[in-house]
Amino acid sequence: MRGWRRVALWLVATLLRVWVRTLRFECDEATRAKLTKSDVPLAVVLWHNRLFLSPEFFRRYRTRRRVYGLVSASKDGAWLAAFYRMIGIHPVRGSSSNLGREAAKLLIERMREGHDAGITPDGPRGPMYVVEPGVLVVTRRLQAPMVLMGAEFTRAWRLKSWDRLYVPVPFSRIKMHAEVLEPARPDGEKLTAEDVQAALLRVNPDLPDRA
Repeated sequence: MRGWRRVALWLVATLLRVWVRTLRFECDEATRAKLTKSDVPLAVVLWHNRLFLSPEFFRRYRTRRRVYGLVSASKDGAWLAAFYRMIGIHPVRGSSSNLGREAAKLLIERMREGHDAGITPDGPRGPMYVVEPGVLVVTRRLQAPMVLMGAEFTRAWRLKSWDRLYVPVPFSRIKMHAEVLEPARPDGEKLTAEDVQAALLRVNPDLPDRA
C-alpha cells in the first residue's frame, strides 16, 4: 500500500486511535484478570460489531502478546491488512470463509509461536451474532482457551451495515465484560459453537438502534 492510499489509511487509523482513547473503559478486577489472561496463547473472540474498540482494547488489555487477526487474501484485503498494521494488529492473510483450512493453519502457526489470535466468529459477512462451528478449529487443535470480549455501550451510534457496527460517542463510557472458555466443558464434552454463541451474547448486551 503506497502513495495517497497509504496516507488516507494512516489518517483514518490515526483518527480511530485518537477517538477510542477518549472513551472511558470500565471493568472490575475479576473482568480485568480475564481480559489480560496471558499464561498461555489464546483466542480473543469478539463480535464483528465491536471491532471499532479493538485498537484500544488490545492496547489496554493484551500488551504481553502480539495479536494476529484474519484478513482476506483477496485484493481488497490488502487495504485491511495495511490498516490493521497501523492500529497495532498483525494481519494473517487467508480465506476467511468459516475460518477455512488455510486460515486456521495460519492462525495455529502463530499461536504455536506464542501469540494470540483475534477472531470475529460472525465475520466477515454474517449473519450477525451467529457462531459457525469452524471457529473452534484453532482452539481445539491447540487445546487453547478463549477469552470472550464483552462491551456494553452507554452511548453509541449503529451503522446500517450487516453487523450494525457500534460507533461509540466520544468521551462516553464502555463497560467491559469477559468470559474465559476452556476448550472442553466441565463435564469433559467438547465446547460447541452454541456454547460460544450463548456466552458472547451474555457478555455483550445491545443498545437500541440509533442509526
